Amino acid sequence: MTNKLNAAFSKPVEIAQFILSVVLITFLSACSGGKSEPPKKPAVPVTAAAVIQKTVPVQINTIGNVEAYSTVSVKSQIGGILDHVHFREGQDVNKGALLFTIDPRPYEAALKQAEANLAKDAAQLENAREEVRRYAELVKKGYVAQEQYDQIRTNAAAFEATVNADKAVVENARLQLKYCYIYSPFNGRTGNLLSHQGNLIKANADNPMVIINQIQPIYVTFSVPEQYLAEIKKYMSGGKILVKVFITTEKDNPEEGVLTFVDNTVDAATGTIKLKATFTNNKKRLWPGQFVDVVIVLTTQPNAIVVPSQSVQTGQKGQYVFVIKDDLTVEDRFVTAGGTLNSETVIEKGLQAGEKVVTDGQLRLVPGAKVQLKEKTGGSK
Repeated sequence: MTNKLNAAFSKPVEIAQFILSVVLITFLSACSGGKSEPPKKPAVPVTAAAVIQKTVPVQINTIGNVEAYSTVSVKSQIGGILDHVHFREGQDVNKGALLFTIDPRPYEAALKQAEANLAKDAAQLENAREEVRRYAELVKKGYVAQEQYDQIRTNAAAFEATVNADKAVVENARLQLKYCYIYSPFNGRTGNLLSHQGNLIKANADNPMVIINQIQPIYVTFSVPEQYLAEIKKYMSGGKILVKVFITTEKDNPEEGVLTFVDNTVDAATGTIKLKATFTNNKKRLWPGQFVDVVIVLTTQPNAIVVPSQSVQTGQKGQYVFVIKDDLTVEDRFVTAGGTLNSETVIEKGLQAGEKVVTDGQLRLVPGAKVQLKEKTGGSK
């Protein structure tokens, strides 16, 4: 082989030129296959929703506590044996319903005694008045002295005062007898029974016999930051402010009431103002002591731009959304977000109705990325 190469190339320079030509031809052959393009990135699967325009309510969300409209601690104004309980624990009672009977016999006897004293003194008064009439005629005729007549008149006046005092005693005895029967002051629901039949009841005891709560209507008490006070006063002056409360287990069925009370002082410790709303509570779904979610509907905002809340992202420069363009690429667009309602966010600036925004899959996106819609949604309804 060496001999053949020596025969073909008689000089070393020619051998070097030959080797260089072979290397150059090999390199050019490798490059002659054409330039290879970098692989294209696959489209990112995402879900999207349309930006829509609609009327949305302007509202404040907070947490509230249900309170009884009225509460009364029933106590006896007289002492005695509890003769009868006319209701069951936890029973609804109407206004004027008989709740308790204190043994009335001692008070009936006291009333009879007072009436007897009144009758006796009334008879003596009548006799004294007759004497006054008789002595008046005798004084005119000079048969008796004026001093004796004056004494008879004084005795009659004293008997009259005694009769009046007896009448007051009778009225008080009747009142004490009336206190033997304790009635409900309003429609409400009774609580735990603390005094049972046969117990000795003290007048105006420290502990009540039962507590009654009025739950129709009923209050819901809540607090909001003082920054909302001006708006609340503004809309209250223009009409009623609707308040909705949501029970934890029944989120789709709120109770509706009206804001009826704004406290006269802002709590300096918390920077909040106390409010109350009144509810008819016809179905008795609201119960004293219950915690509820409260929504104060101040007004409505027409023609608002709305997107699903999950489409709004937060970055170093603020809030933004990925907008899908006609060529199925995305751009990140900064927006000014307003309030949120039912998983929808109002966009005050940055979007127009009809545009599409990404609602899921944002973590894999960069500006200009190609996307593939997994499913089409109609956006917020």
